[in-house]
Amino acid sequence: MSRQNYIFTSESVSEGHPDKVCDRISDAVLDAFLTEEPEARVACETFATTNRVVIGGEVGLSNKDKLREYMGRIEEIARACIKDIGYEQDKFHHETVEVTNLLHEQSAHIAQGVDASGEKDEGAGDQGIMFGYATTETPTLMPAPIQYSHAILRRLAEVRKNGTEPALGPDAKSQLSVIYRDGKPVGVSSIVLSTQHLDEALTSADIRAIVEPYIREVLPEGWIGADTVWHVNPTGKFVIGGPDGDAGLTGRKIIVDTYGGAAPHGGGAFSGKDPTKVDRSAAYAARYLAKNVVAAGMAEKCTIQLSYAIGVSAPLSIYADTHGTGTVADAEIEAAIPKVMNLTPRGIRTHLSLNKPIYQRTAAYGHFGRDPEADGGFSWERTDLVEALKKAV
Repeated sequence: MSRQNYIFTSESVSEGHPDKVCDRISDAVLDAFLTEEPEARVACETFATTNRVVIGGEVGLSNKDKLREYMGRIEEIARACIKDIGYEQDKFHHETVEVTNLLHEQSAHIAQGVDASGEKDEGAGDQGIMFGYATTETPTLMPAPIQYSHAILRRLAEVRKNGTEPALGPDAKSQLSVIYRDGKPVGVSSIVLSTQHLDEALTSADIRAIVEPYIREVLPEGWIGADTVWHVNPTGKFVIGGPDGDAGLTGRKIIVDTYGGAAPHGGGAFSGKDPTKVDRSAAYAARYLAKNVVAAGMAEKCTIQLSYAIGVSAPLSIYADTHGTGTVADAEIEAAIPKVMNLTPRGIRTHLSLNKPIYQRTAAYGHFGRDPEADGGFSWERTDLVEALKKAV
């Protein structure tokens, strides 16, 4: 029997965090190439520091003239991302930051393993293991600590960008320690919020006065009590933020991107990778499957693992764990999964309509626990496999 009474902590970081600036630029580059060609190949990494953004990796389009054209747009894409995030600091400004583009054409040796040819089906873009998770503890079937850590920062970003709270800056981090009783989240023992601010005269108490109403608005009623410990800007002033304060790199916030540590992670990052890379697409598929298992009432919690080999189309293994909460045997769920979804790279991309420019919006506030969107964004959050799973077990 798993523990029923405990405290679990997760953190989130805002779109202005240095690593998230890099994730955003990498995903914006991906979206640009997918807009031109749904089968574009992109593996884009970004590094940011004081007055500097460096973009590298591999890209591919079938039309070489278009490839050269899009290579020339990379600097414009990066500056647009930085502007939208809100950076206009002396040493990190969307107009003056130096952008270096080191992207180059995709390796033919990688392409030959991925591309379909003759009797060979399209293979996975790399080897690896991917996990998906779902739990009944929130309406989005996400773990509560990460879901509400994201929600706090999204709300603060909204009021910063719409002008309601102009004193706030783009860079921020949140952390919630959630109290569980009888296995259910019931409150928070501590709240940590560090946010950049533009007025040097503001104290930690001043910042708390600004952010506390929004935190209370986002968290479920009754979760904040007299015993809840607050740490708002605990180090004091936080004026220098973003890549000027700390270097950023694509793919360094993989636990923030997924389940906040409440579930396993295979280790692969998402941002900047086109959906032939199973690091991304199969992790989305695993979440989709786990969420549908829970939505179908087969379990209160579910972890799904998928594994792949580079150049091989079919997954090497499918693993399900309902953590003792299942109404259906785990082995039956494993057997049902390939009956309801084709888990080849091509099958995943087709089922979830992943060959679309839908990735820039995933770069901050989590890839999971979001609402499916009309244009196909967050398609892996749908629960349209429920009936098929019930029939398959």
